[in-house]
Amino acid sequence: MLVGYARTSTMDQEAGLEAQLRELKGLGCTKVFQEQTSSVGARKALDEALEFTRDGDTLVVTKLDRLARSVTHLGEIVDRLEAKKVALRILDLGVDTSSATGELVLNLMGAIAQFERKMMLERQREGIAKAKAEGRYRGRKPTARAKADQIWALAEKGISLSDIARRLSIGKASVHRVLTSSPAEKSSASPVAEQAF
Repeated sequence: MLVGYARTSTMDQEAGLEAQLRELKGLGCTKVFQEQTSSVGARKALDEALEFTRDGDTLVVTKLDRLARSVTHLGEIVDRLEAKKVALRILDLGVDTSSATGELVLNLMGAIAQFERKMMLERQREGIAKAKAEGRYRGRKPTARAKADQIWALAEKGISLSDIARRLSIGKASVHRVLTSSPAEKSSASPVAEQAF
């Protein structure tokens, strides 16, 4: 059985999602899972698709970036599929892991992407070291500390860590750090400071 998976990042990309669905259904996918979520967001429909597949099925996606957010994520997906004896087909790359050649190509692509990532990080580290040596490196502005007053104002209203993080577009851990590293009287004033993540 061919099982399709389609994803776009936002609601604004409706046409992109429709194009993927047409292509998957035109190929013969009898079941298609779809969602609109960012590349780093939760992938509920993808999890459902992986759970749905059975021995002998093929999971089909139109493009690699619709499926995996990173080489590591791709590896995890492939491992889950292999454990269930399910193949993966990526249409724009012509990759199909039901064949030995397709499996080899996918492994090579993953290795190349991982190598490129390591090279990029190495260049980034060299650039930072050079900038520091020349006194030009400032580092990233501490976003959460700059919003500490807003964090405390929301926390004192009894708003949860998750909601504060979402409202201020910062991480939950950053909110927690601000609330627990501030003066003791503020910590005791906020019911959120002691909440678990």
